[in-house]
Amino acid sequence: MEFETFREWFTLENILELLGQYRSFGPLPGILLPMLEAFLPILPLVVFVMANAAAFGLWLGFIYSWIGTCVGALLVFFLVRKYGQKRFFSFVSRHKKVKKLLEWIERHGFGPLFLILCFPFTPSSVINVVAGLSKIKTSQFVLAVLCGKLVMVFMVSFIGYDVTALFQQPIRTAIAALIIALLWFVGKQLEKRFTHNPSKETSE
Repeated sequence: MEFETFREWFTLENILELLGQYRSFGPLPGILLPMLEAFLPILPLVVFVMANAAAFGLWLGFIYSWIGTCVGALLVFFLVRKYGQKRFFSFVSRHKKVKKLLEWIERHGFGPLFLILCFPFTPSSVINVVAGLSKIKTSQFVLAVLCGKLVMVFMVSFIGYDVTALFQQPIRTAIAALIIALLWFVGKQLEKRFTHNPSKETSE
């Protein structure tokens, strides 16, 4: 019950109010919120990005969100890469689906990582951990994160930068909802492909 209450608090209105309360800290709250999502995947990254765009404007909101989510992803990657042999990560890497994803990432490198990180509803936090456990080159992962998050954050920022228009312009709201639904669908299809097919591809 407490967990559901925790998740329900993270609405667009509440995040906008939070950003307003800490406006004196400048861009720091706008950067920290997306960064925290990399460590706590239950947090709603899409809401944070939309709130940043609404609070700081399209371009500043986009830049703050992009910096935050990239820094968070890279921190997780480097921490896992450094401590990946510890007992917990060793257990994770032996999981059947994780092993398949590890093989897939190591085989294909930059391309699939970039693609999956372009979509806001794919489990990027899982990708960060698995990439850290994999043998992918650090430069490949960094480039995939910077480019993939650039695309994803801008798409979400563009939808969220004028929140009032979403309520006042039904056509725009319908288009935004359609785009979000499409991103969710494509992201889920990519997730299924990346977690269920790698063993088949590696055997070919």
